[in-house]
Amino acid sequence: MPTDLPDPDALRSPLLVRFFTRVMARHMASGFHAVRLMRPGVPTLPHDRPVIVYCNHPSWWDPAFLILLASRAFPERRGFGPMDAAALARYRFMARIGLFPVEPDTAAGAVAFMKVGQALLSRPDAMLWVTAEGRFSDPRSRPVRLRGGIAHLACRLERVTLLPLALEYPFWEERTPEALARFGTPLLKEPGSDLTPGRLQEMLEERLEAAMDDLAVAARSRDPDRFATLLGGRVGVGGVYDLWRRGRAWAQGQRFDPAHGSAAAGAAGRKEPTS
Repeated sequence: MPTDLPDPDALRSPLLVRFFTRVMARHMASGFHAVRLMRPGVPTLPHDRPVIVYCNHPSWWDPAFLILLASRAFPERRGFGPMDAAALARYRFMARIGLFPVEPDTAAGAVAFMKVGQALLSRPDAMLWVTAEGRFSDPRSRPVRLRGGIAHLACRLERVTLLPLALEYPFWEERTPEALARFGTPLLKEPGSDLTPGRLQEMLEERLEAAMDDLAVAARSRDPDRFATLLGGRVGVGGVYDLWRRGRAWAQGQRFDPAHGSAAAGAAGRKEPTS
């Protein structure tokens, strides 16, 4: 690691990563009806190379979702991610879970991202998670446009897997939304590749857009069977309405189901493996 930059690998605490992952899981369980990963689930990746997971950026919830996905989908890998330097200065403990500072929209920030990213990804078990659009954007906006840092970083690496990840947060049958994800088709950069950063970026954008299109179709179907449920969250409307429904179920000798949509509720209650 360059001596003028922090070493995220040295600062990262596996104990704090596990603790913070549990905190984020509780937050997502309270904020969503369910957290779901679209089938076929987690792709099988080569073990002899690092991975860059790059995703769209539809919501404030994205970092929490990425932390949860990292723990559930790739527990054997060491996860890292860039964070706005000013924000990380306010929440310094986040440097202990693998986040490192970058100054957005500056030459110094771009240089730091390249140097730190290249050093971290020298390890085959490293995984870098990046909201590659660099700004909040609607998940249905087309064409998908990414910032160029990931493509430039990948071109500096001898071998790396680039894995697209689509995210969105639609409302289905409950008063809380669904958190949905879909991994796209991995791109394996091999030694001796003659890809230019420009051409590689085009390929990355195409694969992410394809994953986002697939996820959009599944989201519109409102079919929970198209997903594996990683985390069950909140169901029901609450308040007087649920009190009345509970009383009616009791009067009819039935078990009270707080879910507004029974099919979705059944899927939310099932925890399924992701690989």
